[in-house]
Amino acid sequence: MPPRPRLLPLSAAIASLLATLLASPAQGQTLNELYESARGFDATYQGARAQYDASVARAAQAKAGILPAVGLSAGVNRNNLDIDVITGNQQGSSSRDFTQQNVGINATQPLYRPANWATWEQGKRQAEIAQSVFTIAEQDLIVRVSQAYFDVLASQDSLSLVRAQKAAVSEQLASAKRNFEVGTSTITDSREAQARYDLVVAQEIAAENDLRVKKIVLDQLVGRPGSVPVPLAVPVVLPTAQPADIEAWVSQADAGHPAIRQAQLGVDVAGLEIEKARAGHKPTLDANLGYNVTRNPNGTSTSTVGTRINAATVGVTFNLPLFAGFATENRIKETLALEDQSRSVLDGTRRNVAQATRAAYLGLVSGAGQVKALEAAEASSQSALDANRLGYQVGVRINIDVLNSQSQLYQTKRDLAQARYNVLLGNLKLRQANGTLTVADMDAINATLAKNGSVPAVPAPSTTPADPNAVAVPPARPSVPVVPPVPVAPFNPPPPAIPVAPPPPPVLNPGR
Repeated sequence: MPPRPRLLPLSAAIASLLATLLASPAQGQTLNELYESARGFDATYQGARAQYDASVARAAQAKAGILPAVGLSAGVNRNNLDIDVITGNQQGSSSRDFTQQNVGINATQPLYRPANWATWEQGKRQAEIAQSVFTIAEQDLIVRVSQAYFDVLASQDSLSLVRAQKAAVSEQLASAKRNFEVGTSTITDSREAQARYDLVVAQEIAAENDLRVKKIVLDQLVGRPGSVPVPLAVPVVLPTAQPADIEAWVSQADAGHPAIRQAQLGVDVAGLEIEKARAGHKPTLDANLGYNVTRNPNGTSTSTVGTRINAATVGVTFNLPLFAGFATENRIKETLALEDQSRSVLDGTRRNVAQATRAAYLGLVSGAGQVKALEAAEASSQSALDANRLGYQVGVRINIDVLNSQSQLYQTKRDLAQARYNVLLGNLKLRQANGTLTVADMDAINATLAKNGSVPAVPAPSTTPADPNAVAVPPARPSVPVVPPVPVAPFNPPPPAIPVAPPPPPVLNPGR
C-alpha cells in the first residue's frame, strides 16, 4: 500500500497565504467615497434635503392663484311642507312632500388679480432661496466630512510619531542604563531618560484615545463603521490656491455666494410684498363658467309636475374695494419697512462674506508658508538630533541633550503633518467662504492621496520584554521595553582608574 501523501506543504501554503493577506495593508476610502456615504446617511444633510423639497412644493402652491379653479357639486334634498290656506273666514291646511336633486360643475378663472400675480412671483423667488440654502448645506457637508477625514489622519500620524518617539526614548534609556552600569555616566542620565519615557507613554495613551474618538466621529458622519481614510501620498504635494489674488476671490464671492444670492432674493420678495399690499386698493376681475342640472321628480312647492332644469352660465365678476379701515395703508408702510430691513441684511451679508473670504485666503497663505518653515525645521531638527547623538557617544553631550532633540524633532513632525492637513482643508474652506465650493473641488484633494488606496497599519503598542541586563533605577517602575541600544564604545572590562599624581613639593626660596 503506497504511503499517504503528506498535507503539510498544502497547510503551510495556506498558512503562508493567510499570513500574506493579514499582513497586507488595509484598503481605505478616499474623500470622495466617504462624502458619497455621508450624503446618504448624515442627518443634517438629509434634513436640509427634506426642507428643500418642502420649500419647492410650498413655492409651487403660489401658482394656484393665477390658474382656474374648477369644482364639482352634487346634492339631494328632501322637503316636507305644511301649507296653511286662509280664505276669508275659512282656514285649511295641507302637506306637500317632494325631492330636489342637483349636480353641477363650475369654474373660475382670475383675469385681473395683482396680488395673486405678485404671490406667484414670490413663489419663484422662494424656490430659488431654497436652492441657495440647500447649496450651503452641501458645502457644509463637504467641509465637515473633510474635517473629520483629516482629523483621523492627523490623529493617526500623532500616534505613530508618539510611538516612534517612544522607541527612540527607549533606546536612549537602554543606552543610559548600560553606561551607568559600566560607570561612564551618572544615575541622573538614567532617571532623566526614565522620566521622559514615562511621559511619552502617557502621551501614547492620550493619542490612542484621541484616535478612537476621531474615528467614531467620522463613522457617525458617513454611516460606515470601520471607515479607514487613505493617507497622503509621499512625497506630499499640496495644491495651491488659484488665482493668487485676494480681491479676485472676494469678487467671486460677491457675484455668486449662495448667502448673498439668498439675501438678494429676500429683497426681491420684500418688494413683491409691497406690490401685494398696494393691490389692496386695486379691483379684481374673474371669469365664471358653470353648468348645473336641477331635477324635481315630484314637483316643487308650487307644482306637482316633475321638472328638470339644465342651466349653463357664463359671466364675469368685478370687485372694487372702497374702504378697509386704513388696513391697506398701514400694510404698505409695514412692507416698506421690511424691504429696508432686507436691504440691510443684504449689505451685512456682503460684508461678512467678504471678511470671511479674506480671512480664509490669508489663513491659507499663512498655512502654506508654515508648511515650508516646518519642513525646514524638520530637517534642522533631524540634523541637531544626529549631532547630539554623536556628541553623546563621544562624551561631549549629555543624555538630556539627546532627549530634548528627540522631543523637538517629533513635535516638529507632528506640527508639520497637522499644518499640511490644515492647508488641504483651508483650500476647501476658502472656496466655502466665497461660495464656489463644489464636489469637483475634492478632486484636487484626492490627487494628494495614496494612489493604491492602501493604508499602512498603525503600529501596535510595543510588547518587547525588558532587557534582563537593564539596571533597575529606584524608585521601582514597570519594566521598560528596550530595543537594541545605540552603539557605544565597549567598556568591558572597565578601564582602570587614572592614578592621581601626588602634589608637587613646595618651592623653596633659594635666597633664604
